[in-house]
Amino acid sequence: MSVYEGEYADLYDLFYAEKPYDQEVEFTDRLLRAQAQGPSRRLLDVACGTGQHAVRFAAKGWEVVGVDLSADMLRRAQTRPGGDGVTFLHQDMRELSVPGEPFDAVTCLFDSIGYGVTNDAVTETLSRVRRHLRPGGLFVAEFWHAPPMLAHYDPVRVREWETSGGRILRISRTTLDVVAQLAQVEYSVYQLREDGTYGFWGEVHKNRYFLVQEMDLLLRSGGFEPLRWLAGYDSTAQLDEKTWHVVVLARVAEGSR
Repeated sequence: MSVYEGEYADLYDLFYAEKPYDQEVEFTDRLLRAQAQGPSRRLLDVACGTGQHAVRFAAKGWEVVGVDLSADMLRRAQTRPGGDGVTFLHQDMRELSVPGEPFDAVTCLFDSIGYGVTNDAVTETLSRVRRHLRPGGLFVAEFWHAPPMLAHYDPVRVREWETSGGRILRISRTTLDVVAQLAQVEYSVYQLREDGTYGFWGEVHKNRYFLVQEMDLLLRSGGFEPLRWLAGYDSTAQLDEKTWHVVVLARVAEGSR
């Protein structure tokens, strides 16, 4: 399972500054409250990263706990505005163990469920999530959709950002392991400083992509009842072979443990 470490974690918010966190949390909050059976008070954000979603859920009135495998990402989360209103814990989602009463909702967004790259890892994550939810509790997960990944992925992508200290150049090289349903992304990051020097670091991430029916089976096997399948954070868009990110809403199945 990948870990966002050191300099890469420090630049994470720059890399995803254009991500519409406000709209995603607004959408997810409405989805959870509309389907709630009981209170919508406690929320667990799994693989919370730098806390962008978590602090926004807290601003919506949720009592939020965020967990992540990367201590460096959590360091950023704890120091961001609103971070003092969230409890952040350093945990692997496959070994999730959060003290306290069960949660009303759990989220695992930004395709993070795919960091469990094997069936066993995904199954263990879902089992741990299930144990942390009260009866009738809700789970929202976002995942990479297999059809567009197989047909339209970019082998190489280059992005550049201007900063106060110079320029940041990121090269992403992606290869697919079709049998294992994995995308391996090798990130090469160059910091081009104003004095003519530069820094370099890299990370390799592996993330799994899923078919909808496959995720349906994994969720049901884990004690969940899928309620809605959505084309990203849009309740009106058609979920089809061009949908890159699928959002699923599931409820703890009646009688499951």
